[in-house]
Amino acid sequence: MTPPKSERRSQNRISARVPVSIKSPDSHSHAGYTRDLSMNGIFLYADAEMKEGSEIEMVLLLPEELTGTEKQWVCCQASIVRVEPGEGEGRVGVAANIRSIAGLPEIPA
Repeated sequence: MTPPKSERRSQNRISARVPVSIKSPDSHSHAGYTRDLSMNGIFLYADAEMKEGSEIEMVLLLPEELTGTEKQWVCCQASIVRVEPGEGEGRVGVAANIRSIAGLPEIPA
């Protein structure tokens, strides 16, 4: 029998489907949505191929469960640690470590 995998996450992730805008190293923008996220990690489904080891920039609205107060727009810098087949429709699954998160100002409608 194989031993259980050890948990490598340092923070609990919450399940949340949040739209995310992804900027790849070649400066192309891609769309996606999260499956789960924490303040230092994310798993998302993207509409374009991504490469393990690549650096990406993401803009998304963090849910209240992570901010502790209200939803907040943020820009994150992250490194892709794993890529896997996604949920159909040409999507690919991407796991990434978040290196930094910067809050973005609210833009009045």
